[in-house]
This record gives sequence, C-alpha cells and structure tokens, in this order.
Amino acid sequence: MSDLNATAAALLGLLHDGPKTGGQLVAEAGERFGAFFSVTRSQVYRELPALADAGLLRLGKQGPRSSQQYVLTAAGKKAFKNWLLTEPGPDHLRSPLILRLVHAGSLTAKQRQGLVDAARARYGADQEAAKTAVKTAEDAYSKAVAEFGLAHAKAVLKLLDAIPSA
Repeated sequence: MSDLNATAAALLGLLHDGPKTGGQLVAEAGERFGAFFSVTRSQVYRELPALADAGLLRLGKQGPRSSQQYVLTAAGKKAFKNWLLTEPGPDHLRSPLILRLVHAGSLTAKQRQGLVDAARARYGADQEAAKTAVKTAEDAYSKAVAEFGLAHAKAVLKLLDAIPSA
C-alpha cells in the first residue's frame, strides 16, 4: 500500500498504542479525533483487511464474540511515519449539519427550529467535552488539537446563534 488514505493512516496511528479490535478502533477514533475527523464503522471494517493484506497489520488474538484484534507491523509503522511526513493537502470541511442548514428552506419552521435546537444541544455538549480535553491534555500537540475542537464547537454555536428563532 504505497499511498495511505487518511482513514487507513488514522487506524495505523491508533494501533501504535497496541493491538485493538475494529470496535475498539471505532470507539477510540471517536474519542481521540471525532471533533475534526470522522471515521465510520464501515470505513474501519473496510480498511482493516486491506491493511492486513498489504502487510501493514497482522491478526492478533481472537476476542470475545469473534472479535479480531489487529497488530501494527514494522511495515505498518514505517508506512504510517511516511504518511506523517507527506504534504497533507487541503483540508475539506464535510459537515452534515451545515449541509442540512443550507437546505433548511425545505423544512417547516418547526422542523428548522428542531434542527437548530438539536444541533445547539449537541455542540454545547461537544464544547464541554472539549473544555475537559483541553484541561487534561498531556502534551502541547494534544492541547492544541483539543483547543481546535473547542474553537470548532464555539464556531458552530455562534453560527446557530445567528439563525433567528422560528
């Protein structure tokens, strides 16, 4: 696998901490970088066999309910490091919420308000979680990423506050 995609690289990065099952990878991805990079269950389970076939992962212990652990290989570590050192290219914002807001004119006033209220609750919770992440960050990089998550939540809340109530 000469060119890793961002999802594959995210999984290799998570496996640096030790063997994990697909379910553990999905959960940890949500916790560690869900505020700025989404990884779906289907993406994880599509990438893992491809990474194993490429020799970047090997199968580890069989877990409960037939879950399969994956272990990072030396080739996987090298591929991940090479990916880290390549030019990242442009960032792409992909927000299901903003896409819905763009098309909110197709909803009733009550439905639009429900969309905004639900988003406000979610991003309020994200803001609180990000504040905690900033306080508990263990190094400068983790703290900077947590602060980005906090700024993102604040920006979305500001966007939602700019929408008049129905």
